[in-house]
Amino acid sequence: MQEKRISDNVIRRLPRYLRKLEELQKRGVEKVSSFELGRALGLTASQIRQDLNCFGEFGLQGYGYNVQMLRERIAIILGMGRGYRAILIGVGNIGRSLIDKFSFENWGYFLDCTFDVDPDIIGQVINGIQVHDINVLPAYLSTNRVDVAVLCVSKDAAVDTARLLEKNGVKAIWNFTNVDVAGPESDLLVENVHFSDSLLALSYYLTQNARNKDLNR
Repeated sequence: MQEKRISDNVIRRLPRYLRKLEELQKRGVEKVSSFELGRALGLTASQIRQDLNCFGEFGLQGYGYNVQMLRERIAIILGMGRGYRAILIGVGNIGRSLIDKFSFENWGYFLDCTFDVDPDIIGQVINGIQVHDINVLPAYLSTNRVDVAVLCVSKDAAVDTARLLEKNGVKAIWNFTNVDVAGPESDLLVENVHFSDSLLALSYYLTQNARNKDLNR
């Protein structure tokens, strides 16, 4: 039987649900209704139910959702317990900040190795993780399982580095380079992080609010 296709919009809302449920759990909340969850996230109760129904039955009519159980189920759906292994390439400002400040393990990834081309950076230990010479990357990939590469290299090096990773068995890239690194024939899973996209979306909403105020004057 063919697996049900889940829309990208639904998948991208799941981490929002997860974060809100974790917040509720920390506050000692044991149950939450779809209405309450939707109101907290700026969504309708119907949208919450439709999204969750894509993955099975979670709540009880008249009770709502058990916060801990729903959080655990969403974490499973998102693969947080599968022990994915990651490497990071490009220890510039963004790469260094991710190594130093972002908790990969909290989100189901184990980051244990980083690579760079700069002799002044190679050999450094950042937050307990050593920076290796990019030249040893193929050898490392030949003997270590890597599920995801975090790509923080320069734009000029982005495509070639992605090809090297794919050639050596890496299946997914978390891409901070602002370059499209997967060609039309590539099987790479690529999640692009464009900071400008979020900023421009914010700009759009600011502009819409300003226009609406002007119309209502």
